[in-house]
Amino acid sequence: MASRLSEMNLPRFPLLTDEEMQSLLERAQAGDTAARERIVNCNLRLVFNLIQRFNNRGYETEDLFQIGTIGLIKAIDKFDLSFGVKFSTYAVPMIIGEIRRFLRDDSPIKVSRSLKEQGGKIRQTQERLQRELKREPKLSEVAAELGMEVDEVVAALEANQLPTSIHETLYQDDGDPIYVIDQLVDDKQAENRFFEHLALKEVLDKLPEREKKILLMRFFNDKTQMEVAGEVGISQVQVSRLERSALKKVRELMES
Repeated sequence: MASRLSEMNLPRFPLLTDEEMQSLLERAQAGDTAARERIVNCNLRLVFNLIQRFNNRGYETEDLFQIGTIGLIKAIDKFDLSFGVKFSTYAVPMIIGEIRRFLRDDSPIKVSRSLKEQGGKIRQTQERLQRELKREPKLSEVAAELGMEVDEVVAALEANQLPTSIHETLYQDDGDPIYVIDQLVDDKQAENRFFEHLALKEVLDKLPEREKKILLMRFFNDKTQMEVAGEVGISQVQVSRLERSALKKVRELMES
């Protein structure tokens, strides 16, 4: 699978200025195929960058690139020059939407035709409202526009969502990535955690009331020793001493 634009043997074209883009769009929408081809060629990097977020879905980069290019062409044809926004601002959701439609229609999980059609209307309404409002529309605004309840909109959108791979990256900084599978908890883990909570509650109930209160405030309410001292009416030094004593008792009781 190609991971860089150069590996796809695509032509390289310079970025267009806003004035050049405006002129080319006017000519392309008037039927100038050469102008349309130049816009497409100068935006291939945009398409390639967008399809990277759909990696690990089981599709070749080249296939997704072709679908993304179709979205780009649709954006060229549908872009309203009176919008007062950059072409790329309009093209990005069009390209992503085209790829998502392809993945959804090709998904092994089948969704009823009525839900698919409803989801399509919702997305179209979202795109139109985004252009009109110059921001992401709220679900309540989309629902009102379509005469639907908010929960109906949510249900339709969720039904048309693609399944996520358990090996998909949720987050990554300079260290190791965190995958979806890392956030999953099996029944055994949940059961063990439940019993641990029960044991801890039982142990805390055996502590003197003031020590129990201090531990709850410190480790469950996330308060500092100074804040605890102010609420309990003792010094910070006393809080520190009582906290150490209470933790020691908790360890001993948990071990026993």
